[in-house]
Amino acid sequence: MPSAGTADLVIVANRLPVDRVTLADGSPGWRTSPGGLVTAIEPVLRANDGVWVGWPGGTEQDLQPFEFDGLSLVPMTMSAEEVKDFYEGFSNGTLWPLYHDVVAKPEFHREWWDAYVGVNQRFAEKAAELASEGATVWVHDYQLQLVPQILRSLRPDLRIGFYLHIPFPPAELFQQLPWRRQILEGLLGADLVGFQMNGGAQNFVRLVRQRVGHKTHRDLVYLPDGRTVKAAAFPISIDAKGFEELARSERVEKRAETIRDALGSPRKVFLGVDRLDYTKGIYARLRAFSELIIDGHFDVEDAVFVQVATPSREQVEQYRILRDEIDRLVGHINGDLGRIGRPAISYLHSSYPREEMAALYRAADIMVVTPYRDGMNLVAKEYVATRYEDDGALVLSEFAGAADELRQAWLVNPYDINGMKSALLEAYAADERERGRRMKAMRKTVLQHDVAAWADAFLLELAAARGAHGKTVRPAKRS
Repeated sequence: MPSAGTADLVIVANRLPVDRVTLADGSPGWRTSPGGLVTAIEPVLRANDGVWVGWPGGTEQDLQPFEFDGLSLVPMTMSAEEVKDFYEGFSNGTLWPLYHDVVAKPEFHREWWDAYVGVNQRFAEKAAELASEGATVWVHDYQLQLVPQILRSLRPDLRIGFYLHIPFPPAELFQQLPWRRQILEGLLGADLVGFQMNGGAQNFVRLVRQRVGHKTHRDLVYLPDGRTVKAAAFPISIDAKGFEELARSERVEKRAETIRDALGSPRKVFLGVDRLDYTKGIYARLRAFSELIIDGHFDVEDAVFVQVATPSREQVEQYRILRDEIDRLVGHINGDLGRIGRPAISYLHSSYPREEMAALYRAADIMVVTPYRDGMNLVAKEYVATRYEDDGALVLSEFAGAADELRQAWLVNPYDINGMKSALLEAYAADERERGRRMKAMRKTVLQHDVAAWADAFLLELAAARGAHGKTVRPAKRS
């Protein structure tokens, strides 16, 4: 068993909370990654002198542990072959489509699985090396599902939690995976396994009972060694107050006005913000919008659709094909329906800083979030957080985890183009009172259940886990 390190809390995630950048003087440096996970975990890390283990991206090899903005970070390296087989291959070519309702066909390759096992082994060994006696280790997401069991075998003194940020599929789909039992047993190394939705937790417990043969009762799994594993839902959220404060700033308000002016000051601005991914339903929503113009419900003088598609996994063939398809569709729509200076679709294939996103949310009258399947979808919550005047409208897929909480949105089946058209039209035509009633209720939910509450709820449940060893993580001191 490895000797104990000094960290009372170890966060293990595929990515570090920082990205590699080139500084003004040409030297390599770091900047904080976008996303809410670091916002939630940073205060807990500071309160417990914790460390974060993760991959910084790329194939740089000679990386040493370092501090950034007061956080202790331990970078894990990957070879070009591991990036191809572990990250692009098993993580995003096998697990990602399988866990998202097989929207795309998953591929099953033994060499990809071997790379997945090897990388998980290295992450677990590093966590075991860093964790103090009885420390808490919190493992994140689908890339590292074997880490809990490996870590448990190396350090049985630890308290281990795992959180899955994407959906967990039903048995009928999960059973396609040739290594289904190994994944389930990997997750059972944790004391607490967290999911976005109750359905994911129930799917997991059912599969453990059917495929591994352990006794279960409701949300508990009873292991032969006497340990009990709990599976429960912890819907993730955002830094809601931070987004609202940003939205209220003079800079963001001015930028929102500039955006609307640049769009020709249309009556309504529709907005979609997604990673360019086949699960997000971008193609279908743009088709629905264009058909509303063709049908004469409004024209390009009345409404414009701004679609931000953040580049994603561009080395993977399926993503390159999707980008070409979206490019062609936008070209056809604008060629057929647009006018000089008035495209029907304003398409932006780029990523933007948080402040620019807040300005886009403020500029938009109607947010359109229509994934075919999503664990949560934080964009929907970010939009709601910025609407501090209780205005705006949200059209939301019923297959996004956020739909469980944001019931006052216009909910749609993204596979139903006519149904989506109806929802877009209703949101477009809704009066101020109707929009205000819906938004006020959604804002209350998002502000009460923010990302800090999510992190605290998970760690509190982990501290109470039956049969778990180790010290309890101190709660963060939050402002």
